Amino acid sequence: MRVITGTARGRRLKELPGLATRPTTDKVKESLFNIVQFDIEGRKVLDLFGGTGQLGIEALSRGAEHVTFVDLSKAAAGVIRENVKVCGFSERAQVLQGDALAFLSGCREKFGLVFLDPPYESGLLEKTLETIAAIDIMAGNGIIVCESAVERELPALDAPYEKGREYRYGKIKITLYRRNV
Repeated sequence: MRVITGTARGRRLKELPGLATRPTTDKVKESLFNIVQFDIEGRKVLDLFGGTGQLGIEALSRGAEHVTFVDLSKAAAGVIRENVKVCGFSERAQVLQGDALAFLSGCREKFGLVFLDPPYESGLLEKTLETIAAIDIMAGNGIIVCESAVERELPALDAPYEKGREYRYGKIKITLYRRNV
């Protein structure tokens, strides 16, 4: 697993041992960042269910202003901290170990880009989307990027949120949501 492009291009990222996390494959990650490439620079980013931190780190490498990483696992939060440090992004990152829904309920920030990649069968993706929309943590024209199993149908959200395109990569689906101004 490596950073694809930007200031940390080519840096290898540490992975978590075992099968508890499911890192986004390089092919899907590259496609995802091709989709949002013009919506990263200067934005505040939230990487919920951070895992190894690879999505948020890729955003930092491509010019994101700041990334907040959240993961329930103490081991994952530790790996994210190490990966952020190795890439030289410690000043532009915050790593929190805790529950994603609890973080959202106390969140007072607005984000321009949010990555959601929870465990596929946990039901957390739908709950998290609903919570983000209810609390309205997205900045104007903010984008939510969801990774799920290809067969999972994600819900529509109330205005000002709009469900956008879906992209399929084998057994993985990327779904975009946008907060209209």
